[in-house]
Amino acid sequence: MKLSAFLLASIASSSWAFVPTVTSPAFKNVMKMAEGNSEPVDYSMKGIDAEGSFDPTTGENPALIRNNNDGVWVSQRARPRRNRKSAGIRGMVRECIVTPNNFIYPLFIHEDTDSNVDIPSMPGCQRHTLDSMLKEVGESLELGVNTFVLFPKVPDHLKTNLGVEAYNPEGIVPRAIRMIKEKYPEATVVTDVALDPYSDQGHDGVVENGKILNDVTINQLCKQVVCQARAGADIVAPSDMMDGRVKAIRDALDSEGFTDVSILSYTAKYASAYYGPFRDALDSHPGFGDKKTYQQDPANGREALIEADLDAMEGADMLMVKPGMPYLDVIRRLKDHSDLPIAAYHVSGEYAMIKAACERGWLNEKDVVLETLTCFKRAGADIILTYYAKQAAQWMKEDGLY
Repeated sequence: MKLSAFLLASIASSSWAFVPTVTSPAFKNVMKMAEGNSEPVDYSMKGIDAEGSFDPTTGENPALIRNNNDGVWVSQRARPRRNRKSAGIRGMVRECIVTPNNFIYPLFIHEDTDSNVDIPSMPGCQRHTLDSMLKEVGESLELGVNTFVLFPKVPDHLKTNLGVEAYNPEGIVPRAIRMIKEKYPEATVVTDVALDPYSDQGHDGVVENGKILNDVTINQLCKQVVCQARAGADIVAPSDMMDGRVKAIRDALDSEGFTDVSILSYTAKYASAYYGPFRDALDSHPGFGDKKTYQQDPANGREALIEADLDAMEGADMLMVKPGMPYLDVIRRLKDHSDLPIAAYHVSGEYAMIKAACERGWLNEKDVVLETLTCFKRAGADIILTYYAKQAAQWMKEDGLY
C-alpha cells in the first residue's frame, strides 16, 4: 500500500472527531507528508532570506552561478544523479543483480526426534527431520532456489575421533542425499566435507595429543567424499582446511569414476568468532582449544591468495570465503586473482546479528538482507550461501525482481 493510501485509510478509519475533506487544509497537509512538497520552488532563490544574508551566487568567487533562466546553477556537466532519477533507469544501469540462482541454502538435519528442533541462536532456522527437509527443498525449488548444502547433527554415541560415521553409507547424510535426488532430481545437492560433526573431539580432523593430524584426516575425508558421491552428491565442499586435501579428494573421486562431481573448496575459511550459532545447531563446538592451527588468521588477507592458488592447482572448481560480510575485501581479492567462481558464506553469526537487530525493531529485515546479499555480489561473489535463501527468494518474487 502506498503511503498516501495508507494515511487516507488511517484517517477514514480513525476515531478522530474531525475528518478532513479533500479541500480542507488538513487534507492538503496529509498529502504533503505522503508525497512530498508539491508547492513550486522559485529556482532563483531570491528574496527568501533577510537582507544582507550570505548569497552563494554573489561575490568575487561565487559557489554557484545563474543559468539562462536566472536559476541557481552548479556548472557541472557530469551529474551521476541522472542515472538514479527513476526506478526504470536505476534498474537499467544496475551493475549487480542477485537472483535465487546465486543461492546455496544450508539445511540442518537430524534424527534425534520425530519433529523439527528450533535453534535458539538462529531464530527462524531449525534442525529438520528428513521429511521436513524434503518439504523445505520442494518449497525452495518453487521459489527458484535450486542448490542445497546439508549439515547433520550427529548423535553423540556415533561420534569418534576417527569420524568413521562420516562415510557410513546408511548415515544420515547419504540417506538424505538419496531422498532429495529421488524426489527432486533437478535439485543440486552439496555436501560438507569435514569430520567435526562426527568427531568426539569437536574438531575438523583426527586428534592426537592435542594436535590435528593433517594427512590422517585427509585419508578419512577421501572415504567421506566417495560415500557422498555414491549417494548422489553433485558438489562436495571440503571445509576442513587441511593442507593438500583438494588434490586428494579430486583423485579419490576420479579414481572411483566420479569425474563429474564438483569441488567447492572452503579456500579462505577464517578462525572466526562468527561461527558460534552454527556450532550450536550441530552441537559441534571444539572439545578443547580452538581451530587456529588450521583455519586462517583473520588478520591475513594475502594468505588467502596462497590458498586460492593451491586449491585451483589441486583441482577445485569453485572457491569459497567464510565468513562473508567482514571479509568482503578477501572476496574481492580472490575475484581479481582467480578465474574460478567465488562463493561467499553468509555465516550464522552474521545471520543472528541481523535477526537480533530486526527483532528489536532497529533494522528493516527485508531491506537489510537484500542489501547484504547485493553487497556480496558487488564484492565479487558468484555464489552466496545464506540461511536467508528461501526468504530472500520469496521477497524477490513478491517484488517482481525475477
